[in-house]
Amino acid sequence: MKGTTGRIGVVCALLVLVFTTFAWRLIHLQILQYDYFSKLAAQKHLRCQPIPAKRGRILDRNGEELAVNIPVRTVTADGTHIKDPAALAAVAAPFLEMPVEELAGKLSPAVKGKRPYVVIKKEVAEEKAQAMIAAMEKARLRGLYLEEGSVRSYPNGEMLCHVLGFVDHSGHGIDGIEKSFDSELRGQDGFRWIEHDRKGLEIVTYRGQEQLPENGSDIRLTIDMGLQAIVEKEVDAAFRDLHPAGAAAILVDPQTGEILAMANRPNFDPNKFNEAKPEEMRNRIITDMYEPGSVFKIVVASAALNEGIVSDRTRIFCENGLFSYGGKTVKDHHKAGDMSLAEILQYSSNIGSAKMSLMMKDQKYYDYVRAFGFGEKTGIPLQGEISGLVNPPRRWDMLTKTRMAFGQSVSVTPIQMIMAMSSVGNAGKLMKPRLVLSRGEGSTPSETEAPRQIVREETSKFIANALQKVVSKEGTAPLAAIDGFTVAGKTGTAQKVGPHGGYLNDRYIVSFAGFFPAEHPRLTGLVIVDDAKIGAAANYGGLVAAPIFAHIGGRAARYLDIQQENAVAQANASSNQASNR
Repeated sequence: MKGTTGRIGVVCALLVLVFTTFAWRLIHLQILQYDYFSKLAAQKHLRCQPIPAKRGRILDRNGEELAVNIPVRTVTADGTHIKDPAALAAVAAPFLEMPVEELAGKLSPAVKGKRPYVVIKKEVAEEKAQAMIAAMEKARLRGLYLEEGSVRSYPNGEMLCHVLGFVDHSGHGIDGIEKSFDSELRGQDGFRWIEHDRKGLEIVTYRGQEQLPENGSDIRLTIDMGLQAIVEKEVDAAFRDLHPAGAAAILVDPQTGEILAMANRPNFDPNKFNEAKPEEMRNRIITDMYEPGSVFKIVVASAALNEGIVSDRTRIFCENGLFSYGGKTVKDHHKAGDMSLAEILQYSSNIGSAKMSLMMKDQKYYDYVRAFGFGEKTGIPLQGEISGLVNPPRRWDMLTKTRMAFGQSVSVTPIQMIMAMSSVGNAGKLMKPRLVLSRGEGSTPSETEAPRQIVREETSKFIANALQKVVSKEGTAPLAAIDGFTVAGKTGTAQKVGPHGGYLNDRYIVSFAGFFPAEHPRLTGLVIVDDAKIGAAANYGGLVAAPIFAHIGGRAARYLDIQQENAVAQANASSNQASNR
């Protein structure tokens, strides 16, 4: 009996010991090592899923999409869920367009290291990603998962590429509007902590902390893609037919400074920016400076007239085509004696312009050049703009002043030149170029910045009337004429400056800048052709750039339905007759 009692006591003691051990182990796991095992469980079943923000769109003034987002998927691997990397690679590789060996090589480190989050491939098309998941389920494999994402797309390809710019593979703006407004377009990514089951599917009931993304803002440009298409087509034709080193054209609303179209050649496709060459990515309108030639004569003519140094009755002796000054000779293509201010512009007299500059004090002349916006950045919201080069009087030699009068010894950018010409058509007011119309969905257009009054309104009107004669049959640019409209403008023909100074023989940058209708301008245009391969005898602004301007202007007028001036006159006459009755 005593033996039985002893054995029962031993068994009870053993049971107490076992249950005590189990209790201690439970306390150890649930309390003492709670943090450790919670973290381990979280690593296996919890992860932070990023929720990417949608990048804002870029639109033209009419709402046409210029830069958009295409939904794609990022494929990730959870090494803790992968049992057979080789089998998984064999099933998934065709959908990811990867060799099986390459995918297996990416999966193996994730499996061996028990890594729960490894990016396998980005930018996988939605339909292929979903087909991959279906194939994995059919094969009863798991370990690859999908995250939402998008890629930037430019539906119009090369059109407007230098304005739009592009984004890199991480989604950051690298050039153009994409870079200038990157922080607004990009937005702020969100995140979500999720718990998944053994198959890797989210257990929505246990969804944890979540922060929704803040999507980027849309940017609406002043660009009109209808006008952009017109400009692109004409610049393309010039680049194809004339074989220049470069070509550019731009259209501006002179009353507001809004840029309506801008094109450069050569160009590139922002969807394939990795294939672009450096010279194709240059926005020459803001990054290149050149000697403008005779287009710059509007500056000295406006300054002298505004200061009262010359008037509409002033006659300037133009030396019959040859003027010796400072040991050099200034030549005119149109040989003449006395010429009025209007005739100096009409016939593009270098001598008349040089003599007007000599009538002005150095500092006053320089002040007008700067007032027209030369020598400083315009502030256009694009990367890479330069200020050009305008030397102050203390750095002038004996010839600088006279040479500046007809567009030498000064370097400008195309954006500066078109804004200066626009000021002549805008009652002497220099506008800041405006490229962004509004920012953010539902936002109202931003107000136009206050203009700078350069010259009096009557001065600008006189110059505008004189520039109309430039486009007459007797002027230097009859080929710039547009049927049904009066055009005011100026040609420019300038020898190219060599890389080490001096001028290159028989190599020119030619241009035409003008506006129409001359009395009430709706559009200002500038066309520049750099080193056309057509021979020196034909390489003049009036023969090369002027007809391109006319083609652009004529098509633009029809697109905008600008009423022809003879139709306006007839309508006004009919109205007057009706009122007299």
